[in-house]
Amino acid sequence: MALGSLQVATPVVLAPMAGVTNAAFRRLCAEQGAGLYVCEMITSRGLVEGDQHTRDMLVFDELETTRSVQLYGTDPATVGRAAQILCEEYGVAHIDLNFGCPVPKVTRKGGGGALPWKRGLLARILEQAVAAATPYDVPVTMKTRKGIDADHLTYLDAGRIAQESGCAAIALHGRTVEQAYSGVADWDAIGELVEHVDIPVLGNGDIWEAADALRMMSHTGAAGVVVGRGCLGRPWLFRDLAAAFAGEEVATLPSLGEVCAMMRRHAELLAQHMGEERGCKEFRKHVSWYLKGFRAGGELRRNLGLVDTLAALDRLLDELDPTEEFPASELGAPRGRQGSARKRVALPEGWLDDSDGAGCAVVDDLDAGSGG
Repeated sequence: MALGSLQVATPVVLAPMAGVTNAAFRRLCAEQGAGLYVCEMITSRGLVEGDQHTRDMLVFDELETTRSVQLYGTDPATVGRAAQILCEEYGVAHIDLNFGCPVPKVTRKGGGGALPWKRGLLARILEQAVAAATPYDVPVTMKTRKGIDADHLTYLDAGRIAQESGCAAIALHGRTVEQAYSGVADWDAIGELVEHVDIPVLGNGDIWEAADALRMMSHTGAAGVVVGRGCLGRPWLFRDLAAAFAGEEVATLPSLGEVCAMMRRHAELLAQHMGEERGCKEFRKHVSWYLKGFRAGGELRRNLGLVDTLAALDRLLDELDPTEEFPASELGAPRGRQGSARKRVALPEGWLDDSDGAGCAVVDDLDAGSGG
């Protein structure tokens, strides 16, 4: 898969997820297979203003040779300056712009998945980012959703604007902002976008198993896939994806013993990057994803959710049955956030009255939320 000058051997992208896709998790996934692994989303304003929390998120593993960052912003000049900083100071090889976040605190200020409704503003943001990254030969891509809701779709216009602005590719999550993570992703919309633009389209939504990625690409004609929730507690999904795209046999599902080994490696990498106590605390959120469907008892799960040392983690993992087979019921099952569709998308007052956005004021937050 080619994203401008960047060649990605396996057409798979790890979607940025707040609190998940840090350097340790990206390293863990990369150890399993090939692909492009994107850093947690950062805000343009935070980067430009030198916010320490934002800067702290821009940590890369020593073996991370291709640095990919997702950028959030609503002000064209700020996004452009942030893209320049990423190229100059952090040596990134790829910048992705987030226009897909469905979080209400983001959309009510005109950001995330709400912004593509303002076609003119979207174009100016993309143009500024591309202009800033081009001298460094760094491709810029964007991620979006189908639209705000079924009556306010934006993805075809967004694809046209991305192409006209010089973006190397566009990723489409086959849900609207209103749907959030509920229901079933609309792969037909991804196929429509493929037909609508000449730049590569990456499909996102409901990639739970390696076979899903092959089906999506066959169904849509997409150039690659973006994997988010499907890899939560299952970093070996990237091993399966690499095998599937290489035409090789996909590995058998891991036993609980193999899952425990993966959990230990994950915690070890977090400890290396953050220190043992903080790394173990960060690991806690992953426990339920790793053990989903296994027979591990409630008390053991609770204790695993309180670990603060690697030694304590080792003792608890030793209590699990390493021979227990992976629960077949979890194959193809949704993971992570789901919930129901939103009753109403939070938007700035009068947002839908004007679809151009020329000169409109949008609040550019330091704390924008996550993902799309």
